[in-house]
Amino acid sequence: MRWTRRTGQAKPPWRLSARTLVTCSISTIIGFSAICASVMIDLRRGEEVRARQSLENLAAGIGADISRNIELYDLSLREVAANMLLPEINEVSKPIRHLILFDRASTARNFGPIQVFDANGRLAIDSATLDPTPEDRSDADFFHVHRDRADVGLHVSRPAQHHGHSSIALSRRISAADGRFVGVVAGSIRLGYFRDLFGRLSLPAGVGLSVFGRDGTIIFTAPFDAAAIGRNLARAPAVARALTEPSGWSSSAGALDEQPRLLVWRSGNDPLVVVASRTWDSVYVVWRNEAVQIGAMMLALIVFVLAATQVAAREIQLRTKVESRLERLATTDPLTGLKNRRKFDETIEIEWRRAQRAQVPLALLMIDADHFKCYNDTHGHQAGDQVLVGIAVCISDSVRRAGDCAARYGGEEFAVLLPGTAEAHALHVAETIRIKVALWAGEAGNTSISIGVASITPSRETHWTGLLNAADRALYAAKEAGRNRCVAAAVPGLTVTASLAA
Repeated sequence: MRWTRRTGQAKPPWRLSARTLVTCSISTIIGFSAICASVMIDLRRGEEVRARQSLENLAAGIGADISRNIELYDLSLREVAANMLLPEINEVSKPIRHLILFDRASTARNFGPIQVFDANGRLAIDSATLDPTPEDRSDADFFHVHRDRADVGLHVSRPAQHHGHSSIALSRRISAADGRFVGVVAGSIRLGYFRDLFGRLSLPAGVGLSVFGRDGTIIFTAPFDAAAIGRNLARAPAVARALTEPSGWSSSAGALDEQPRLLVWRSGNDPLVVVASRTWDSVYVVWRNEAVQIGAMMLALIVFVLAATQVAAREIQLRTKVESRLERLATTDPLTGLKNRRKFDETIEIEWRRAQRAQVPLALLMIDADHFKCYNDTHGHQAGDQVLVGIAVCISDSVRRAGDCAARYGGEEFAVLLPGTAEAHALHVAETIRIKVALWAGEAGNTSISIGVASITPSRETHWTGLLNAADRALYAAKEAGRNRCVAAAVPGLTVTASLAA
């Protein structure tokens, strides 16, 4: 219990209300839910970043291996094309010519032989044999490309069957010193090379690799899909970006399976483009499991908090009702139902200070039952109690404003506090009460009241006890004037200024 400096009265301690508890609980739940949602969003973004970085590393590693092997093979093609322009190349024997042309040529299990075709597309030299079988490739795409264009450089063809193997052809133009087309040098890389390369990888579920030619043709895919080899996807938005941008990533539906995928590529100026992809479902699978677990725990926590809040709020409401009832009992007169003396003293202190700040009048009625002691001795205490209850009812019927305070002041004496009421209106209220009591008493007229009225606008130099004393003296004046009347007192002179009698 705390005490105020200005009034010296006890100030009730702060108590937590049920509404405040529910508001705090809901705010806490919303706050923790927002924090949890923010954490889950950050975890989701982290999964996206890690998946993208992993695919970038995968694409970069595979692309570097493919690019290195193609570059080595291309060096062999360039050397053969350059040596074919030597003046003495056609004058030496076939074994010597093979040594000159193919001595430094790259050889590997999945690399096909290097072949030289003349200006008409006929096979002239084959690294695999000194006496090649006649072969005409004048209708091949790579031959047409190099014959018609001198600026092509290394050309990578679409996958096709070549000497019994699915392969891609790598070719270069042989140009004379004057730029004249004199033939094509071509080799091949079997698709088995890509199968062996990708076979060494352990790809997680949902991860895919695709190798594209610069025209958008699929060279190879992992997991292997025979139906996809040779398809041209240059019109697919993600593939179009991969063919034109040196590196990047995209989120789109897969061109082959229509599943939403994360696609990453790093191609640079390489003749082949490696695209690594992963389905979004597989990216979020770990995050989704964590989200479900955290969401379940949060839901359980929310249910627990709400249940505990409901129980606590119910207890607070019950406690508040009990405290309110105890407070009513402590501030209410048990016989008349009006406020008791203690509550009246608290109220007049508050209203006095309020009227002092607002500079409005404050009126007080002091009411006393006439000849009550004699009546009580003659008719008994029960009859006397009935009289007091009747007077209290008449007072309650006449004083209806929310700020008014009607109280049993002690014994047969009552007090009515009227905030913001001038003397004239206070006299009117007093007379209304007196008349109601007279009408309630009936023809017997064995009950009447006397009322003292005082009204004042408080100042800093005055105290509410002055108002109480003025109303009390006016009550005594009404008694001395014959009872059953209302008398108003002058303030601060305390002389009788008005009198109303029956």
